[in-house]
Amino acid sequence: MDSVVKSARIAGAFYLAEILLGPFSLIYVPSTLIVGGDAAATADKILAHEMLFRFGIVGDLVGGVLALFVPLALYRLFRGVDKDTAALMVILGGLMVTPIFFLNALNWIAALVLIHGAPFLSAFDTAQRDALAMLFLRLHGQGNTIGEIFWGLWLLPFGALVVKSGFLPKLLGYWLILGGFAYVAISLIGLLVPQYEDQAFAFAQPALFGEIAVTLWLLIKGASVRPAPEAAPSAP
Repeated sequence: MDSVVKSARIAGAFYLAEILLGPFSLIYVPSTLIVGGDAAATADKILAHEMLFRFGIVGDLVGGVLALFVPLALYRLFRGVDKDTAALMVILGGLMVTPIFFLNALNWIAALVLIHGAPFLSAFDTAQRDALAMLFLRLHGQGNTIGEIFWGLWLLPFGALVVKSGFLPKLLGYWLILGGFAYVAISLIGLLVPQYEDQAFAFAQPALFGEIAVTLWLLIKGASVRPAPEAAPSAP
C-alpha cells in the first residue's frame, strides 16, 4: 500500500512540474514577444528580451522531458490495473509528445539564428530574415496545435485507468476523458477554422481542469488503496 501511495505522489510531482512549466513557453513567452503581423517589431522585441526567449526554448526542452517522465511515472502506478492500456498511455502521452516539443524548440532556435544574422545569411536582407524568423515562430505555434491532438489522446487511456483502478475517484477519470476529447476538438478547430481556436480553448477550460484536479489528488491524497479483507476463520 505504501508503494502505491509513493508512486502516486511521485507521478503527481512530475505532473505538477509539467503543468506549472507549460504556460511559460506555450503562452507567456509568445504573448510577450511576438507582435502579430509585424516581423520587424517581433525581431526587435526578441533581441531586447533575448534571455526570456532563450528560457522559452529551454522550457520547451524541459517540457519534452517531463512529457516523457509523467506517463512513465503513471505507468508505474497503473501497470497493475491494465498493462496494455498503461502502455498505450505512455506511447500517446510520452513517445508521441516529446518529439514535438523538441522539434518546436528547433523552430525557435532557427528564428533566433535568423534574427541575429550570420555570414551565411548574407544573401538575405534584414527584412527577409525577419520574415523568415516570423515563419518559424508561426511554425512553433502550429506545432503546439498539432501536439494538442496527443495532449488529448493520451488522456483517454489515462482516464480509463483511473476509472478502472478503484484507488482513485472515478469522477476524475471521466473528467480526464472529457478533457481528452476537448483537446482533440481544439486541435481540429485550430487546423480547420483557426480563427475560432482561441474561443474554443476558452470554452473548453472547465474540461481541461481535470488534469489539475487529478494532479492535486495524487499529490495530496496519494492513492486510496483498500486493504484486502481478512480471511474468515475456518470452522472447527
